[in-house]
Amino acid sequence: MTEKIPSFETERLIVREVREADGPAYEKYFVNYEVIRYLAAGVPWPYPKGSASEFIRTMIAPRQGIDKWMWAITLKESNCALIGAIELSREATPSNRGFWLGEPFWGKGYMMEAVSPVTDYAFEFLGFEKLIFANAVGNARSRRIKEKSGASFLRREPGSYMDPQFMETELFELTSDTWKARTLR
Repeated sequence: MTEKIPSFETERLIVREVREADGPAYEKYFVNYEVIRYLAAGVPWPYPKGSASEFIRTMIAPRQGIDKWMWAITLKESNCALIGAIELSREATPSNRGFWLGEPFWGKGYMMEAVSPVTDYAFEFLGFEKLIFANAVGNARSRRIKEKSGASFLRREPGSYMDPQFMETELFELTSDTWKARTLR
């Protein structure tokens, strides 16, 4: 059963369903080695022109609302143009959630603002009991989002990333109870 993907409005953002039409904006910010270097190996590099629309059309759209959910992160002030994305998967391979944000928007708190309503949705509407998160050992910004969310460090294991200097993965777990206790404070 496919569910409509909800949009979330925060103080500065609109987090809405990603669309094939987001492809050019997706590529504008995604096709940057500083963004891609922390992603799992397998992302084509150099990134082929037009691949973002193709990825959304063939890999996301058919599964959207079934076992995958993908949101565009947009600034309210920019007419909802995509600046990053959040993906949630029913199966942890190795994680349930992944995200990226365009480099010009780093260090402004946007990602934490964007992942909060998605995490609420995962626990409250989709019925996840826990979420597993992963990042390259050395990706301090991604690790910080997990720590701010209240996730517990599980372990390190071998990993393969676009940047070959990253060879280990950190895994974290966030339970529904931990998240709800955090948001009640």
